[in-house]
Amino acid sequence: MTTDTPARLLQLLSLLQTPREWPGGELADRLSVSRRTIRRDIDRLRELGYPVQATKGSDGGYRLVAGKAMPPLVLDDEEAVAIAVGLRAGAGHAVEGVEEASVRALAKLEQVLPSRLRHRVTTLQAATTSLTSGDGPSIAPETLTVMASTVAGHERLRFSYRAKDGTGSRRLTEPYRLVSTGRRWYLVAYDLDRADWRTFRVDRISEPFATGARFTPRELPTGSAAEYLRQSINRRSETYDFTVAFAAPAEAVADRLPAWVGTPEPVGATSCLLRGTTGDPVEWLAVRLAMLGHEFTVREPAELVACVRELGGRLTRAAED
Repeated sequence: MTTDTPARLLQLLSLLQTPREWPGGELADRLSVSRRTIRRDIDRLRELGYPVQATKGSDGGYRLVAGKAMPPLVLDDEEAVAIAVGLRAGAGHAVEGVEEASVRALAKLEQVLPSRLRHRVTTLQAATTSLTSGDGPSIAPETLTVMASTVAGHERLRFSYRAKDGTGSRRLTEPYRLVSTGRRWYLVAYDLDRADWRTFRVDRISEPFATGARFTPRELPTGSAAEYLRQSINRRSETYDFTVAFAAPAEAVADRLPAWVGTPEPVGATSCLLRGTTGDPVEWLAVRLAMLGHEFTVREPAELVACVRELGGRLTRAAED
């Protein structure tokens, strides 16, 4: 019998988070207490904000239902390990749509995991491999979680950095935001040694170290980390302008388009125009446009038009009997 009320409440909550209805008698047997105690504990959980629904009957049941807010979850060891391994596997690649949220969640979870569970997570991940991955370089989850923590906590970050030409350096920064382009992770930060804003490819960062020194965030020149990254990439690479017309509303295209690519301009109720500048290979942009799931026409440049035409022919031939 669990006589400690907080511990019993945690056990009860863990049971209720299983998607099923629990008869009061079964809960009482599981926790070795009376049904009256179960009813009192249910009332305590409701006071804490957990929406526990009760059903009437000879042996009334209880279940946890969706509420307006999400109180803290209670995970057992196996559940915590499973979630951490899943988040680590996904965070190693820039998975569009959930990338930043995944890293934030992983940082929060690993911060409170006991050392014994962190060891299990690391061991399990090292012993497994994923069949599929993103088309960008993989990133150590530890690197992302350290950075995410310093961004959230406004804490100075020190790390080693390898430039494109292989030159190494040590950087002391005030991290502003992690940004995913769908293929790569970038860190937008203020470089204290160079007294200027910089963008860093995360796959070229090693030995990230949270210094513990707090700072007041500076105002980013562009106001948006994604926009600053886009401009920075364009300055450093050979770029080209492109124009693409979509037979779909601007909102529908924007929902599936990374912000750094550009913002569709409405032309009518069911069409829009996308203008932008990129340094990505035309082959990658062609595939990215096709994956949006909307009919489109490339207007420029000629290299992108030719690439889309050649890609379309190749895919058509691949589908022939």
